[in-house]
Amino acid sequence: MSTATTAPRPAEPGIRFPHEAPPGPGEAIEVAPGVLWMRLPLPMALDHVNVFALDEGDGWTIIDTGFSSKRAKAEWQALLAGPLGGRPVRRVVVTHHHPDHVGLAGWFQTEHGAELVTTRTAWLFARMLLLDAHSQPVPETIAFWRGAGLEEDEIARRIAERPFNFCDVVDPMPLGFTRVGEGHQVTMGGRRWVVHCGNGHAPEHATFWSLDDDLVIGGDQLLPGISANLGVYATEPGADPVGDWIESCNRLSGFAEDRHLVLPGHKLPFTGLPLRLRQMVENHQGALNRLQGWLTEPKTAAQCFLPLFKREITGPAAGMALVEAVAHLNRLLVEGRVRRWRDERGAWLWQAEG
Repeated sequence: MSTATTAPRPAEPGIRFPHEAPPGPGEAIEVAPGVLWMRLPLPMALDHVNVFALDEGDGWTIIDTGFSSKRAKAEWQALLAGPLGGRPVRRVVVTHHHPDHVGLAGWFQTEHGAELVTTRTAWLFARMLLLDAHSQPVPETIAFWRGAGLEEDEIARRIAERPFNFCDVVDPMPLGFTRVGEGHQVTMGGRRWVVHCGNGHAPEHATFWSLDDDLVIGGDQLLPGISANLGVYATEPGADPVGDWIESCNRLSGFAEDRHLVLPGHKLPFTGLPLRLRQMVENHQGALNRLQGWLTEPKTAAQCFLPLFKREITGPAAGMALVEAVAHLNRLLVEGRVRRWRDERGAWLWQAEG
């Protein structure tokens, strides 16, 4: 009889942070040769966005831009004069269309003559949303809120407020961009990068994987410690961003290695990407299981915050919680784990099957 035994599996490397603290205002940290990490402020609970500059010799390629605001433009002017050494920004790469990432792309195009590089979907969404300005919520949004189970007094309060408009925090974008997409290769900062796109948080979100060293530019698709918001909105009420997110994480796992240093859109650069991608899938699978268990009795989306977030959500954060609750309910519906019907007020009621 053989006495051979299987060697014990080595302990799985965890998620590590090579830099314990972020750069301060007007400062930059060199995270790799010719790659600078900087931060811009955001006026919200997640109070910052990471931006990166890649040295092109006679100028810079920058990754993402922050919101459009007087403060952000002043911060950029300080960075340009300071860590960027007065050399011009020749190219702006936008990972996805959300305003904290695309907000000043148009400013760099018009004021600095920079080329804009992004995915076709990101560019189309940004251009469309810039034109979609409203002084009050549109009927489709009100119907979406009612369908999600918001109380009528809360709907009335929201109707009385001016809604968020993309153009409030995103500079106008001139016509024209350079497209990147899945599998494309680009050269930035003396490195060759291959593009892999994710979905769920934003459609056709670009991530960039260096073919010459260990760097990965992750945007909001690859974040440490926090979950990117996966929301459903009145624009596409039947969307399945949770399913899209899980598919993306599983697919990107095929490229991820522990050696990769991920440069994320928020928080700190990190290693341990294979583990992090598994965590991101497991986090949502766990949330789906808790939600299904909660739905022994019919509930609206607005009544589903506790199982998803393990606490009740009120105040300004409730808006983001609501769209994420609808997203998880839609995923359960796609998987055949719940059924739904409308009540007399028009709100969707959801209940677990079986």
